[in-house]
Amino acid sequence: MPARKAVVQASIGLHARPAAAFVRAVTQSGLPVTISKAGRPGVDARSLLEVMTEDFSCGCEVELAVRPDAVPAGSSPAAAERVLAELCALLESQSG
Repeated sequence: MPARKAVVQASIGLHARPAAAFVRAVTQSGLPVTISKAGRPGVDARSLLEVMTEDFSCGCEVELAVRPDAVPAGSSPAAAERVLAELCALLESQSG
């Protein structure tokens, strides 16, 4: 399963504007990405409500993942890795 870890940098965590920007990026990727904290099951990163409800605070380490069997036809695991890298970079660059 392609997966990457990132640290949330937005000062308010994944709430309001940072969460919306993240969810929009995930949705535009076309991949079913999950986001989770250590010891918690992943939630659908395409759902603003689920992302905001999980309380991903500033400094929180998260894991983004895509199941290999969930990669759409015409896409590759390498493309999924690239998307996850871009999403991690977004989480680590937000200062909002």
